[in-house]
Amino acid sequence: QVQLVESGGGLVQPGGSLRLSCAASGMIFSIRAMGWYRQAPGKQRELVASITNGGRINYGDSVKGRFTVSRDNAKNTVSLQMNNLKPEDTAVYYCNAVLFYGGATNTGWGQGTQVTVSS
Repeated sequence: QVQLVESGGGLVQPGGSLRLSCAASGMIFSIRAMGWYRQAPGKQRELVASITNGGRINYGDSVKGRFTVSRDNAKNTVSLQMNNLKPEDTAVYYCNAVLFYGGATNTGWGQGTQVTVSS
């Protein structure tokens, strides 16, 4: 198992910026990719950004050009820099890790951190 702990959420005005961080511990050798998902009230959880061990990055269409995902493999962390935030970015943001061990792929989740974009 991998434990994921997020930090950095909060309230920000439209057009502002926030930076989320996630620290992984436990079976970190099993991590193949890390990233962020979000879930707004009444909506399905959706991909925000992901980055593989090899550095391949994928963004959700709604955040391209505004959000940047990065990893520090030495510290086992993944970060999300969010710029030009919009009210529709309001959601609970979850850190995610794709794991491979025991011949199977698994998924780990953090507890979530609230991001609210409002004036």
